[in-house]
Amino acid sequence: MEIDLLIHSANQLLTLTETPQRGHTLGELGLISNGALAVNLGRIIASGKSEDFLSRYHPKTSFDAGGKVVLPGFVDPHTHLVWAGDRALEFEQRLAGKSYMEIMASGGGIISTVNKTRAASVEQLISETLPRLDQMLTHGTTTAEVKTGYGLNTETEIKLLETILQLDELHPVDLVPTFLGAHAVPPEYKGQTDRYTDLVCNEMLPAVKRWWLQRSPQRTLPFVDVFCEEGAFDLAQSRRILETAQDLGFPLKIHADEFKNLGGTALAATLNAASADHLVVTPEEEILRLGASDTVAVSLPNTPFGLASPAYTPAKQILEAGGILALATDLNPGTAWGESMQFALALACRYLRLTPAEAIAAATINAAAAIRIEQDTGSLANGKKADILVLNAPDYRHLGYRFGVNLVETVFKYGQIVSAFH
Repeated sequence: MEIDLLIHSANQLLTLTETPQRGHTLGELGLISNGALAVNLGRIIASGKSEDFLSRYHPKTSFDAGGKVVLPGFVDPHTHLVWAGDRALEFEQRLAGKSYMEIMASGGGIISTVNKTRAASVEQLISETLPRLDQMLTHGTTTAEVKTGYGLNTETEIKLLETILQLDELHPVDLVPTFLGAHAVPPEYKGQTDRYTDLVCNEMLPAVKRWWLQRSPQRTLPFVDVFCEEGAFDLAQSRRILETAQDLGFPLKIHADEFKNLGGTALAATLNAASADHLVVTPEEEILRLGASDTVAVSLPNTPFGLASPAYTPAKQILEAGGILALATDLNPGTAWGESMQFALALACRYLRLTPAEAIAAATINAAAAIRIEQDTGSLANGKKADILVLNAPDYRHLGYRFGVNLVETVFKYGQIVSAFH
C-alpha cells in the first residue's frame, strides 16, 4: 500500500489510544516495541511492528527512528502566550519577600502587563510572541490553548483574539483560543468589581461573540475563562460570568484554588466546564465532585515552582477520586515564563509524584481532553492528526528523569517535519 510517511524502528512507540485516562488508568501508554507508524494525508492510519510495516507499506517518505522513542506531540492546555514586555523586576521583588498578591495590589502583576499590551499593536504582539511559539514547538508542543486577559477592555481583548488567530495561521503549532476578560479588575474599575463584572457580561461577551462569528465563522466559539480568586473575582461574580457565557454558547474553563478556595472547582463541575485549572488548595469534598464529573483537572506545576511555593496540586487525591488529570505550563510573563512541557513533566514527577508514564498521558491525551480536542489529537490513534515527536532517548522514562535539556529531536506536524535537531 502506498502512503505518504512511514516512521519505523522506534525502540518504544507510545500510542496512548485510551481516552481520556481517568483515575488510576492514567499512564496507559499503548507501548509498542520496535514500533512503526503509517501516515497518509496528515493522519495516522496504522500503528504496529516495524517488521510488519516495512513489508506492508510503500511510503513516499521513510523515517528511521533509530531505536528512539516516538510519541504524540504535547498538548499545552493552559497558556497566556500573547503579551507585551516582561516582568523581570517583579521576579526580583518576590525574591526580596513580596508576595504575588502584594505585587498585584500595588499595581504590578497582571495590570503591569495589561498596560504594555494595551499599547501594543497586533504586529508588535505577533513579533514578540513568535519566538515563544518557536520555543514551544522545538520542545515538542504541537497544540496549545491561548488565553486573552491582558486587555481587560473590549477593544484590547478582541485585539488579542485577532492576534491569536493570526498566529494560528502563521505558525505550525495549532492554537485554541480562550477569552479571559475576567483575568483581573482593570485600574479604571479598581474597587468596583461588580461594575466590571457587569461590563464583562453585558458588553464584552456579546461583543466577542459578534466579532468571532464575523471573523472566523468556521471555527467553534472560544472558551471563556475567569480567575476565581481572592483579589480577583469571587464565586458569585465567577458564576455570573460563566453562566452568561454558557447562555451565549461559549464552552467554559476556570482558574480556581490557586491561593484561596472560593468554591470555583465545584462550580466548574456543576457547569460542566471543560477544565478547572491550578487546583492547589482544593478541598477533599470538591476533589470528589471533580472526580465524579467530566471536568478535567489541569495542574500547572511551573507556577508554584516560579513562585518558589511548596504547594502543588494534590494530584494523587484527584486520581484517587477518579478524576481526569492534565498538565500545562501556564506560560505567562509574571510567574511561569517557561515554554517547555518537558519541564512541566519533570516537576510533575517530583512534586505531584506522578510516574513518567502518568505525566506523559497527562501532557498528551488528557491535556487534549482539557480543551475538548481529544477526538482529533493527543494520541497516535488511527484517524488522528499525525503530530508526532521523536526523542533523543531510548526509553520514555527519560522524560521526567532528565530536565534542563531538550530531549525532542524531531517534530512532525500533520506528518511533515517542522522542527529537527541532529
